[in-house]
Order: sequence, then structure tokens, then C-alpha cells
Amino acid sequence: MASVSLKEIIDKMKLENLTPELDISKVKITQPDINRPALQMAGYFEHFEATRLQIIGFVEYTYMQGLTQEYKEEVYNKLLSCDIPVIVFCRELQPDPFFLQVALKKEVPILMTKKATSNFTAEIIRWLNVKLAPCISVHGVLVDVYGEGVLITGESGIGKSEAALELIKRGHRLVTDDVVEIRKVSDDTLIGSAPDITKHFIELRGIGIVDVKSLFGVSSVKDTQSIDLVIRLEEWDKDKEYDRLGLEEEHTEYLGNKIVCHNIPIRPGRNLAIICESAAANHRQKKMGYNAAQELYTRVQNSLARRRDEDDEE
Repeated sequence: MASVSLKEIIDKMKLENLTPELDISKVKITQPDINRPALQMAGYFEHFEATRLQIIGFVEYTYMQGLTQEYKEEVYNKLLSCDIPVIVFCRELQPDPFFLQVALKKEVPILMTKKATSNFTAEIIRWLNVKLAPCISVHGVLVDVYGEGVLITGESGIGKSEAALELIKRGHRLVTDDVVEIRKVSDDTLIGSAPDITKHFIELRGIGIVDVKSLFGVSSVKDTQSIDLVIRLEEWDKDKEYDRLGLEEEHTEYLGNKIVCHNIPIRPGRNLAIICESAAANHRQKKMGYNAAQELYTRVQNSLARRRDEDDEE
């Protein structure tokens, strides 16, 4: 199961640790969802998702301030006895000393942030969704072309890296070469990134490893990119029928998400970089509502209709 260490969350979100006495090195967050324990403070613990990151905002804080000492002893002990990984107080709200005392006793880390509750909640959920998303690794090259994430796949040695290098020279950006880590961050979005060990490197047969960031500058690389289009390179087969109109789109599936896929036959003399650029621009145009293949089909149909009308008139 994917997890994020509490220390990484503290560093990323710039949180203040109010319980430095506790060892947080082994605390892990395994769910991207959060919980605001307002109902638990009122004594309702049915269906309580204790393993989520707990957030206390102004509403929960003011309710806690109005509790009697006797009730605080009861509800704080019951709440903090659950398997809670961490509690975050927003808006720099300071928990009362008794709450901190019970938290230390139950070994529940207490953190604090300056951010408003809604802003912090949105940010932590978005970030955790990316970090804890289902992930697979595929063989290919991911390039940002005109803002479209183009995943180039195909047999080893077919020319994926060379196509990516030419795209980089034409002003586009490399995300990863050889191994693409794909994360499903939502039902509609796949995000691709590079393993840390191969980030910004390209392997060119006959030359070796090339550091794209050093050769072409920081503007030639990118850490992550949504995957919008797949281009599958394959050897030219003269006996195979290839799509020449593009009226019907083919799809490939990763982690349950379908992505538009083009099968591009390779033969000497074809410029792969220009083909990838054209495919990305055409895909972007389709998303904006214009389909060139459909426009051609409409023109042909209109032309045939006009000819039929002229024949009828004669």
C-alpha cells in the first residue's frame, strides 16, 4: 500500500510540530481523504475514519473551548485513544494544554498551520491524491508537446528516444525517457513522471546517456505531465491496413482510464518529431471542438448531395 511519511507532509505543507517529544519517523498516511472530528467531539464515534489525517478548524476549536473539564477528560481520551495518525490545527489555533497533555500520553502528533481550514484541506487532499494514487510503470517516453502530454511507446530500439530528442530541439519538454511512472489521480486524469534515478536523462544507442537538462537548459524538461495522447510506433507492414482518415479514434487503457491512441508505422524517411507535433496539435484541436476528418467527411457528403440534386434537375 502506498504511503506518505508524516515528516514529508510537515516539510511540504510547512507545518509546525506542537508535540516534538514524539517520534514521528514511523508515522505514515495511507489515505488521501481527511476527516474533521466535529461529531466525535460531540460524542458520536460510529463510522469514525480514525486512520485519516484529522483537521480541526475554527468551528471544532470554538466547540472544544466551550466544553467542561469533565467532558474534555472523557471525549479527549476517547478520541485520542483511536488509531489517529496526526491532528492538524488550522489558522494558528492553539490547542489547550490539557488536549496536548492527552495527545502526548496517547502518542498522537499534533501539528499547526497558518492556512485557513478550507485552503489547507483542498491543498492537502490534492497533494495526497497525487502521492497516494495507484501507480504503474510502462516502457516509453513522455513529452510535453504544445501542452499535450504525449506518451510514445513501441518496441525497444524503434526510435522513441530519438523522436523525443528532436522534439526537445524543437522547443518541447521532456518528462521522462525509458520508464514512465503513471499515476491515476482521478477518474479522468493520468499523470506521468520519471523515476528519480533516470530523471532528465535520455539513452541514445551508439552515444549513451545524455543529460537533457544540462544540454538544453531547464526549459527543456518537466517533472510531471498529464497523459493526453499515446503514440504507438511500430514497424511498417505493407500487408496491414492503416487508418488514413481518423474518423474513429482508437484507445488504450492504463489503470482503467482510456487514452486516445495512434498507431504510427515506421519506415525510412518519416520524420517522427513532425508526426508527433501534428498528432498533438490535432488532438488539441479536437478537444476544442474541431475535427478535420469529420469536416472532410461533411464536405464530401455535401458535394455528393449537390451532385444528386443537379442530376435530379436535369
